[in-house]
Amino acid sequence: MNARTRATRCALVALCLTPCALRSAAPQQAPPAHGLFGSDEPLQLTLRADFKALAKDRGTDRRTHDGVLTYFNAGADSVSLSVTLRTRGHFRLKSAICDFPPIKVDFNRQQATATVFRHTGSLKLATHCVDRPSYEHYLLEEYLIYRVYNLLTDLSFRVRLAHVTYADTASKREPLTRYAFFIEDDDRMARRNHAQVLAQKGITQAETDIDQTGLLTVFQYMIANTDWSVAGLHNIVLLRDSIGTIFPVSYDFDWSGVISPPYARPDPILGITTVRQRLFRGYCRTPEQFAEIFARFNERKDAIYALYRNQAGMEPKRVEQALRYYDDFFRTINDPGLVRREFLRTCQR
Repeated sequence: MNARTRATRCALVALCLTPCALRSAAPQQAPPAHGLFGSDEPLQLTLRADFKALAKDRGTDRRTHDGVLTYFNAGADSVSLSVTLRTRGHFRLKSAICDFPPIKVDFNRQQATATVFRHTGSLKLATHCVDRPSYEHYLLEEYLIYRVYNLLTDLSFRVRLAHVTYADTASKREPLTRYAFFIEDDDRMARRNHAQVLAQKGITQAETDIDQTGLLTVFQYMIANTDWSVAGLHNIVLLRDSIGTIFPVSYDFDWSGVISPPYARPDPILGITTVRQRLFRGYCRTPEQFAEIFARFNERKDAIYALYRNQAGMEPKRVEQALRYYDDFFRTINDPGLVRREFLRTCQR
């Protein structure tokens, strides 16, 4: 049975509401994770640096700041590494909405060789932004979105949760301990998927792998994230494999409607008034193609919900709010009329 016949048989009149197999869009099956991203256990670590100076560094010419990262390995021994820290990001720095900005941590590769940070040159560290309980919840929810994406495709950034104690060397204030998470480096994610990063703007969704891009666009609809662009390389990394196929990989989900932080606002050009409004921004596909994509989500539903229910530190009300929001998504993709309204009539042609 060829792929076209299999897809046709898999599509029911009701837009294939029973699960069918969506082929893996990854160039090859990714190897198992090792090192930093080989565990889901939160990493306990301390960062020592002049955080007052770091927080002020929001210009275009950002400096590096010396620091020391200390963590405990599996044998309960402490490991200390010299690192340099830089502020990163755009909106959250320019608008000064974050008292504590996102950070990039640069490691000495040779010094980190025998540690959990081996093979690591530079890593993004997503931080709590503002020292309020609600912002720590937003951070945990963004971390979970990355984990959900991992469940759906290997072409996604791996993340590692951390409990970070920030010790300010230029202040007598007590150290601050908050959740944060490390994000896999672009090049390492590309190598894991047997591809290379393609830093080229102007590539449209139509020029990328149809299955992977379809999955990405439905995923963005699921979490209600419109803050991305394939052609503009906005919160998107492009990968190209050895035969020239291009795959988009999404990141940076803090503006998602499922989280709905107070600073998130949709672009007025989109015609929606709140990030809680879902809007499908993908290219058009046949009902059969959409059905195969929806099947992947249906197959992973229980695992997705389990991630939220089992996440330590999450406020129960926030968990149930997120799952009710996902309930609406799953109701939509399993209702032919809603599929026509939300996807077939609004897709880009």
